[in-house]
Amino acid sequence: MRITRRELIGGAGAVVAAGIVVAQGPAEAAEHFPVTLSDAEWRKRLSPAAYRVLRQEATERPFTSPLLNEHRAGTFACAGCARPLFSSRTKFESGTGWPSFWAPIKGAVGTHRDVTLGMVRTEVHCARCGGHLGHVFDDGPKPTGLRYCMNGVAMKFVQA
Repeated sequence: MRITRRELIGGAGAVVAAGIVVAQGPAEAAEHFPVTLSDAEWRKRLSPAAYRVLRQEATERPFTSPLLNEHRAGTFACAGCARPLFSSRTKFESGTGWPSFWAPIKGAVGTHRDVTLGMVRTEVHCARCGGHLGHVFDDGPKPTGLRYCMNGVAMKFVQA
């Protein structure tokens, strides 16, 4: 049996399309959030980069976020709805290229299992608007041993 180029490309397209369906908004599909806007309203409210991360679960390039080097006292809040997410007291230098924290503010984030990209991870989203923030890993510092690896474009810094 021979597969033509057209069949191969069509099959690859179907696999990619299926992956997009799995990757888009699983947190939103499973939960109801207090802040809900239409897609057009989110696009109007957010920068294109923030929209891609918060609403489409993209990832910003490592070492590109100004929040990576933010060391002042304050709070990191959701860029979509302004909910306070992380205290600067829990931020640490992970060396990964993304702002990292060892704990969120209580009740500020939710999580769900993410099986995209051929691996199992724990996705982190804003508990108020469902916006994708990043992922949490179990290789962080004490006292929690967790590393909340967040996309800086998904957050705003509010100085204390």
